[in-house]
Amino acid sequence: MKKLRLILGDQLNHKHGWYQKKSEGTIYVLMEMGQELTYTTHHIQKVVAFFLAMRSFGQHLEKQGHQVIYLNLDNPKNTQRLTENLEWLINENSIEKFEYQLPDEYRLDKQLKSFCEGLPIESEAFDTEHFLTEREDLKNFFEGKKMLIMENFYRMMRKKYDILMEGSDPLGGKWNYDHDNRKKMPTSTPIPQVKSFQKSVKEIVDLLSSNNIKTIGRIDTSNFVWPTTREEGLEQLDYFIKACLPQFGAYQDAMTTKGWSLFHSRISFALNSKLIDPSEVILAVEKVYCENPDYAPLSAIEGFIRQILGWREYMRGIYWRNMPEYADLNFFEHKTKLPSWFWTGETKMKCLSHAINQSLDYAYAHHIQRLMVTGNFALLAGIDPDEVDQWYLGIYIDAIEWVEITNTRGMSQFADGGIVATKPYVSSANYMHKMSHYCTQCGYDHKKKVGENACPFNSLYWEFLDRNREKLSKNQRMSMIYRIWDKNSQDSKNTTLEQAAMYLQNLEQL
Repeated sequence: MKKLRLILGDQLNHKHGWYQKKSEGTIYVLMEMGQELTYTTHHIQKVVAFFLAMRSFGQHLEKQGHQVIYLNLDNPKNTQRLTENLEWLINENSIEKFEYQLPDEYRLDKQLKSFCEGLPIESEAFDTEHFLTEREDLKNFFEGKKMLIMENFYRMMRKKYDILMEGSDPLGGKWNYDHDNRKKMPTSTPIPQVKSFQKSVKEIVDLLSSNNIKTIGRIDTSNFVWPTTREEGLEQLDYFIKACLPQFGAYQDAMTTKGWSLFHSRISFALNSKLIDPSEVILAVEKVYCENPDYAPLSAIEGFIRQILGWREYMRGIYWRNMPEYADLNFFEHKTKLPSWFWTGETKMKCLSHAINQSLDYAYAHHIQRLMVTGNFALLAGIDPDEVDQWYLGIYIDAIEWVEITNTRGMSQFADGGIVATKPYVSSANYMHKMSHYCTQCGYDHKKKVGENACPFNSLYWEFLDRNREKLSKNQRMSMIYRIWDKNSQDSKNTTLEQAAMYLQNLEQL
């Protein structure tokens, strides 16, 4: 039986059962398509990374003896649409059965299901064999429970996979060491050199340009720093363990202008494209502690593993539990457009200027920069979550909708009304000053709530709380903040709200 097997750009799993034995009647197809380049405006490094990874994966399969059709972006036969390409490939190759791996994005899942329903030949969907949970596992785990608490899910996963466990108890006696992982990094702390794979990508950049593909961001065509093969992904993981892991925990929330990668692993692209899998990452880091407990604090080991074993699997479960309705949630009914400087970094606020420029330069920002700098500002300013979603989905190299939208619309913007987070993640300039080196280099004064050069985060924070009191005052985690606000005189409140109104009317000039 002649089979056509589709491999999407984020399904580059070398270990998948499909590839363990060769079949002369099976053809694998990978496609560079306009469809996937235009549903949002992507960072140029994101597009380049996917093209490099897909091309390398196709070559790997060919070396293993598999038959591969690779449709380059400029192939004359390429219709630039997934289903149209599949139609002519099936007809041209006299295919008798079409097979695909379950997509991780709802839109592609829907598109392929619809396509298969109309096929005159047999079709079958397979698991990607990557994640540690099935699509429905989280939904089933929380069935009948009032709240979705990630910690409960995480503890279940620790027990199920016997990770950092001593019998039925957590290693070290605690499940979570997050409290130890919130330190501001001293300015004298040496930062590891960024590992680079130094690839020339001019050919792909020229290809995108000649085909009029609109992108955002910047790229060094002679020195591409991201891992785009399985071997490079494992090299990056090894470098993280050897150079960054010991201090990762303490400074994972820290922000500085001294560097952009700091002590973070930068394996998210390799993970999300499935070049490496979560189980091997988790086991590699756990092994470090088991073999030498003095090498890195347990807080760093547990904190890193929680992001993958807990948070990553949790967010995927949230996605499949709540889509497609999740993509339209807008709890605060925000409608403001994103300021144009989100695409240039040209703002006087040092924290935002640095985080945005870093994102434009490297298609990367760590989780606190995303949550408490750009995300915090967008929420306080009342930006439409549709606009925030599209920015995050496009600008970050690891952004695929299943992980982006739950973190952005849920965790960052609280647009889901509390499905992911128990309260909005908003803060004044006090948090920024506590966790970063930004404020000492800024034209705004982080200590001032009102007046000339008062940090916008201060008045916007209180205006956000005042404006949304009806929706938030019953939240137990917000009650203390409202008591603090209520201790202010009405004149003081009015002055703060007037300062915020001035900033909100002039977002483009901040």
